[in-house]
Amino acid sequence: MSAQLHQFDDAAGLASALADKVAAELSSAIEQRGTASIAVSGGSTPKKFFETLSTRDIDWSKVTVTLVDERFVPADSPRSNHLLVLQHLLKDKAASAKFIPLYYDVASIEDAAVKATEETAAIGTPFDVAILGMGGDGHTASFFPNGNHLAKAIDLSTPRGVMTMQAEGAGEERLTFTFSSLSDARFLALHIEGDGKKDVLEKAKAGSDENEMPIRAVLNRAVSPLQIYWAP
Repeated sequence: MSAQLHQFDDAAGLASALADKVAAELSSAIEQRGTASIAVSGGSTPKKFFETLSTRDIDWSKVTVTLVDERFVPADSPRSNHLLVLQHLLKDKAASAKFIPLYYDVASIEDAAVKATEETAAIGTPFDVAILGMGGDGHTASFFPNGNHLAKAIDLSTPRGVMTMQAEGAGEERLTFTFSSLSDARFLALHIEGDGKKDVLEKAKAGSDENEMPIRAVLNRAVSPLQIYWAP
């Protein structure tokens, strides 16, 4: 298990430190390769981080932003991660970044997964930055306990790309990058806040059943060292 914990006094301090680190990683990627890529997660936790990152001085026109996972809902739905990123990250200095969504208005979620895989393939691999979140049930990305495609999603031999996921705890059907797409990000972070999430993480570290708590796949088998950013 290769994970490093970065603790902060509060969410604002965490957001600022994570934004500084991500900005440095993206700027370094642009300097070395001419472009940079970042995959971000949804939910309420990253809003302050997004707001802070959007003010950082980066050549945003050379940055491509995509999502780690997405609900199969239109981009204007309040449940959409696309809308969350649009409102809180793709503004201010970050308004010039390129965004590649995972949701597409097509006949089925399977068609959307194919389209998303095709569109995101242009980003190149690996991601320069991937920021994961974690639910109280130990899910990360849309790797949900007992998800219908969980075993395939967290198998590192599964090809890079976007696939579908259904699970009792997921609500809507989901689109998610495979673990192989995220595992080797040059900077791989888990952003969590609150004592409850820290307790979930400790429980995950103590066990081994990845079907019960899929975050264990990241803790145990990620190719890149996992950087855990936590505040109470």
